[in-house]
Amino acid sequence: MIGLLFTLSQPVCEAFNLDVDNPSVYSGPNGSYFGYAVDFYLADSSSVLIGAPKANTSQTDVTEGGSVFYCPWSLGQSECHATKFDNEGNVLLSVFFPGNRAIQLNDTEYQADFKSRQWFGATVRSHGDTILACAPLYSWRTGKDTPHSDATGTCYLSVHNFSKFVEYAPCRTGYCQGGFSADFTTDGKVVLGGPGSYFWQGEVIAAAKEEIVKAYYPGYFLQSVMGQIQTKQVRSEHDDSYQGYSVAVGEFSGDQLEVMETLYLQMGSYFGYAVATTDINNDGMTDLLVGAPMFMVRASEGRLEEMGRVYVYLQRGPLNLEIQLPHLTGTQAFGRFGSTIAPLGDLNQDGFNDVAISCPFGGEDRQGLVYIYNGYSDGLREKPSQVITGQWAAGTIPASFGFALRGAKDLDMNGYPDLIVGAFGVNKAVLYRSRPIVNTSASLTVSPHMINPEEKNCMITSGNNFQVEVRLDSHKHKQRSAVKRALFLDSHQPLLQRSVRVRRGERVCNHTKIYLRDEKDFRDKLSPIYLALNFSLDPKAAADSHGLRPVLNYQTTNVYEQKAQILLDCGDDNICVPDLKLAVQGDRKEVYLGDDNSLTLTFNAKNEGEGGAYEAELYVVLPPEADYSGIARNNEFVSGDIIILWAGLRFTVPRLKDTHKNVQFELQIRSKNENNSHSEVVPYKLEVVVQADVILQGVSRPDKIFFPPANWKATKSYGVEQDIGPAVEHIYELVNNGPSQISETFLELRCPLRSQNHNLLYPLKFSTEGLINCTTVNMSHRFPVRCMINSGMLPLAVPHPPPPPSFSSCSNTECWTLQCKVGLLEKGTTAILKVHSRIWAETFMENAYKQYLLECLARYSVNKMPYAILPKYAPSGHKKVVTPVVWNKPDIENSVPLWIIILAILAGLLLLALLIYVLYKFGFFKRSLPYGTAMEKAHLKPQAASEA
Repeated sequence: MIGLLFTLSQPVCEAFNLDVDNPSVYSGPNGSYFGYAVDFYLADSSSVLIGAPKANTSQTDVTEGGSVFYCPWSLGQSECHATKFDNEGNVLLSVFFPGNRAIQLNDTEYQADFKSRQWFGATVRSHGDTILACAPLYSWRTGKDTPHSDATGTCYLSVHNFSKFVEYAPCRTGYCQGGFSADFTTDGKVVLGGPGSYFWQGEVIAAAKEEIVKAYYPGYFLQSVMGQIQTKQVRSEHDDSYQGYSVAVGEFSGDQLEVMETLYLQMGSYFGYAVATTDINNDGMTDLLVGAPMFMVRASEGRLEEMGRVYVYLQRGPLNLEIQLPHLTGTQAFGRFGSTIAPLGDLNQDGFNDVAISCPFGGEDRQGLVYIYNGYSDGLREKPSQVITGQWAAGTIPASFGFALRGAKDLDMNGYPDLIVGAFGVNKAVLYRSRPIVNTSASLTVSPHMINPEEKNCMITSGNNFQVEVRLDSHKHKQRSAVKRALFLDSHQPLLQRSVRVRRGERVCNHTKIYLRDEKDFRDKLSPIYLALNFSLDPKAAADSHGLRPVLNYQTTNVYEQKAQILLDCGDDNICVPDLKLAVQGDRKEVYLGDDNSLTLTFNAKNEGEGGAYEAELYVVLPPEADYSGIARNNEFVSGDIIILWAGLRFTVPRLKDTHKNVQFELQIRSKNENNSHSEVVPYKLEVVVQADVILQGVSRPDKIFFPPANWKATKSYGVEQDIGPAVEHIYELVNNGPSQISETFLELRCPLRSQNHNLLYPLKFSTEGLINCTTVNMSHRFPVRCMINSGMLPLAVPHPPPPPSFSSCSNTECWTLQCKVGLLEKGTTAILKVHSRIWAETFMENAYKQYLLECLARYSVNKMPYAILPKYAPSGHKKVVTPVVWNKPDIENSVPLWIIILAILAGLLLLALLIYVLYKFGFFKRSLPYGTAMEKAHLKPQAASEA
């Protein structure tokens, strides 16, 4: 019997439960950078604040002054509308009191500030019913005679649910960019960062919001309030430190007083571009996270890539920060991982706060990514539990999805914090709500564990909706055969699916039965029958009152497995132990670079142990140079009690590299039997060889030279080539039949030029085809080598052919030499050399009726092959091209005198006339009838007469 036990506890949440399928998307004016800053506002109702620092407003003479949009939330989409923190245009001043902290507004005389492109809404933060919105590029001119204005920055506070608006600009004394970053402390203090102060040393300013509201008076521009504190200017070596570029608030001193935490920016990696504080490991102390979005990582090939990094500092004591290793490093080049860090609160309600980290230019097509990391007792988990991808592809301006993040607030009041993500490049902001996650536990039991096939009546008995599936022979343990050995009694199938409704805290138990098929229906008796229980939430279950569907805890084990054995005839332990043996042979030991290298491996496999090695398989680990091409043959025979399998496999090995001198196959026999299921791995090694079959071919055109030459006359002066004698062309082809390439070959041609002061050949020119370059050697030089020439002069009357050519010493023979270098020849390619010459007719005419064999000798040697592996031998060889000089017999020897011809004709005619006369005398020309005279016909028999 199979028992299914479900135990449900209080539903809890994991970070992956942010509902990315049904987000709330808010849109703002085009080009307004809507979504540059975001925050929650839960004072009067559930709503979202979204900054649009380039939005146009109704302020007089102000362009792109910037705005903050108020977006109420409900299950249905709602419209966003701009909140008017400041309705006035640029300030015009007429009276200035030096040294006084208050500046009085009066009649127009000069423009004191500049609100166009001030980026109001670049920073937005909320605390209770108070909203802080800043314009870090707001500019102020301190006097009428001041030639320019400074980007001092300014901020506005909205208090008591938009009933009152107060300006707070503590940086009007000089360049500051106040409000570039901002935050609230837990008790409501305003913290502003101004990275431009004191020659970019930067400063941080803090004041209670109550004091700011109390001190504000329309028409006066306050530079400080009661209880305001701020950092001071320090030594010049701290210039360009950008203090206040980002700020976060946390308790680090141990006295329960919150400290403003601001990081100095390092220009290389932008360490401190983003900072955040939260208690990650639930030890009661605030921890610190620091982003460095331009941190460089050295890639595998050695070059640096900008990946981004986030550093986690765990507070072990007052102001005692311990860095957590390993660091969180981005995986998207130029994705700017760590640009924004947002504490999310305890998403999974496990007592550890979670964190969102943005990668605004990461993902496919730079859509932007947001990573969710869970906190635990040792800090922040190394791997994200959820990755949210932006919905908008990058355009002219990237969507910058994730540039702004805000979490740790429960907008829909379902008990789980939510997350807002800004994408100012497409003027969007997205709200992701958290879904509750169901945490379950289950168990699967099987009884009995051993099945006897002989016992024919034996059977194995083994508030949210769950879909429960139980599978036999589960997917992790698939059989080679499609036939399942056991089936469920209820369904007669290997799969049983049920829907079970389980209430919170309830325990549910289900029982079902399975049965074994008949033995003739399956072969595998050795492997266990696996049973797998898999459960999931019912996708048809209704959503909760907040419109959200719960999900299973991603850390919950939702697959459970058990197994049952079939009783075997393998001893008391019911364990069959095979002993697999494998022998391998191949039809070659070498493979050649450049060849397909067909290979056949034959193997013998046998089992010398007890029990069946069922469903045995041959595993072949192919080297990357090889491909499988087919099965050669397959035979099986029995030797005693042992079954032996003999088969062959065909491969090709075409992708050889000269960096490896050997190629190795590995073969192994494996069985589905879990006991001793593998044979030893048998290697088969092939040697990688460099080898090329190179041949040199040659031919003479024409193949014979006949003397005397036609239309040739001896002359003392040679005006044209034809005066020399007959033309002859020698053609040489150097062919690489492979399989390997040859890259450098020396080719030399030697032909007899002169012999015994007689000219033989007159070289005219040579031409080449292919990668071949030739040069001639000085023709007047006598080489200490042997040239090919037959110097024997034999009369034509000799009835047998001339003897074969012989070598004569170059002391008497002058050679013409051509030396060539042949470049890369791949398999099947050819280099061609053509030599055009003429034969000195005068020399041969002086020795008429003699037969010569003019022989040119070409030889080659391969000097280099383009491989790191050296060839076992370097190809070389030679080729002789012979041009016979053949004499025709003179016409005078074959002529007959004319009088003899006439006399012969007359004698023939006389003899013919005499013959005719004799025949006439004997009656040869008289006509005779077939059956004699008429008298003779009369004596013939009637039948013969009729036939006649």
